[in-house]
Amino acid sequence: MKRIGQLKTLTAFREYLASLELDLPTDDQILSAADGSPLAEPMRVGDFTVGNRWCIHPMEGWDGTPDGRPSVHTTRRWRHFGISGAKLIWGGEAMAVCHAGRANPNQLYYRPENLEAMAELYQTLVTAHAERFNSTDDLLVGLQITHSGRYAKPNHNARSEPRVVYHHPLLDPRVGIAPDNDAPVLSDMEVETIIGHFVAAAVLATEAGFRFVDIKSCHGYLGHEFLSAYDRPGKFGGDFEGRTRFLRQTIEAVRKECPKLMIGVRLSIFDMPPFHPSASESDVLTGKLGPGEPDDYAGVTPYAGFGLNREDPLQCDLAEPIRLLEWLRDEMKVDMVNLSAGNPYANAHIQRPAFFPPSDGYQPPEDPLIGCVRQIQAVREIKQHVTGLPIVGTAYSYFQEYLPHVAQAVVRDGWVDSVGVGRLVLSYPDLPADCLEHGELRQAKKICRTFSDCTTGPRNSLISGCYPLDDHYRDLPQYDQLKAVKRASRNA
Repeated sequence: MKRIGQLKTLTAFREYLASLELDLPTDDQILSAADGSPLAEPMRVGDFTVGNRWCIHPMEGWDGTPDGRPSVHTTRRWRHFGISGAKLIWGGEAMAVCHAGRANPNQLYYRPENLEAMAELYQTLVTAHAERFNSTDDLLVGLQITHSGRYAKPNHNARSEPRVVYHHPLLDPRVGIAPDNDAPVLSDMEVETIIGHFVAAAVLATEAGFRFVDIKSCHGYLGHEFLSAYDRPGKFGGDFEGRTRFLRQTIEAVRKECPKLMIGVRLSIFDMPPFHPSASESDVLTGKLGPGEPDDYAGVTPYAGFGLNREDPLQCDLAEPIRLLEWLRDEMKVDMVNLSAGNPYANAHIQRPAFFPPSDGYQPPEDPLIGCVRQIQAVREIKQHVTGLPIVGTAYSYFQEYLPHVAQAVVRDGWVDSVGVGRLVLSYPDLPADCLEHGELRQAKKICRTFSDCTTGPRNSLISGCYPLDDHYRDLPQYDQLKAVKRASRNA
């Protein structure tokens, strides 16, 4: 397995892709807007024209205030989104729709009292963009609204307070749910209440100035979990209609209350079982983690997951995701979708391929390029079936200096409409602008190398950021705390 940094030329990158038998187009050079970059082309979303094909994914910074407001760290990150050069800001942040739905005690969350703070956060981004690029006429900014469900930790980072859609034999033990404990399972009445919370959060987003909301349906959180609720009784589970009812009712309720608000959906298009470090290949003395291997799912098939073969859950099956996306396009008239995969708490290499795992993870069980191309090819297949719906793609940051070469090619070839980046903009926020204005990566030393400190930090109750490459985080006391955490994990 080779790191991208070892591949010193585009030819070497292409040869390595070929050695892995991966089909992925790449352009010969980075093109500026003046040179006809496909990423500079405008994109129609609903009745709005987005200025280019770069998108910034939503990220949880674990750095809000206890009462759910942005901190100075949050505001700085959003200012960077504004100067990035991307014209589609997909949510910027995952804002919980209620206190109980927070993934951590520092996540932004809906309170009527937080309207002014969220409006200021939105304006920070827009102002930064206007100062850098002179206009915001083609800038589309939304807010991701979410409930963390199974992964809720609203009061203390060390205490899970899960609210789940159904019992899952492999995921329940990971958050401390006993098989006979039904208390965390949401009733239908509680689900209806949560839908009301989504509506209230959407109203706040509208009043704060956001042009769209994302009804989050990915990464193991509540909206995603409903899609695999095969064995849940009642109207929010069972067949396809029941498992998609939460999303349908939420979209309908938001649209009724906020008719001028655009709606997007970020969706995990396939799941896999949870993974753990291989005990036989872990080194207890050095603390080195072994490569990931799936939990034993032999006794729990048909497996409860979305977008997979339930009898062989390591294999994708995109029939239901395609059906859902066609329904979102035709029946619910959503304006756009952002496609991801997997669950970062259970199988991070599926969702966010990286060469270096977080402290509580596992070594990659496959070359991370395989995980990237798996997602990109799945989106390509979906786009062939679901035409006319603007689609943002995921899993591009790992390509590092070759990201623009890949992004230009997949957009030109019609594999996806817009290329989204997340953790990469923590270290190099203006990469899209450098590509479009200069046709080069002018700050190559800032390229994200997937050290995963932006994940290790939050997993240990620290704020998220690029500690290795961003002086802002390296100068904080949390940097020394992070180093201590990593030393402890190696010496455990």
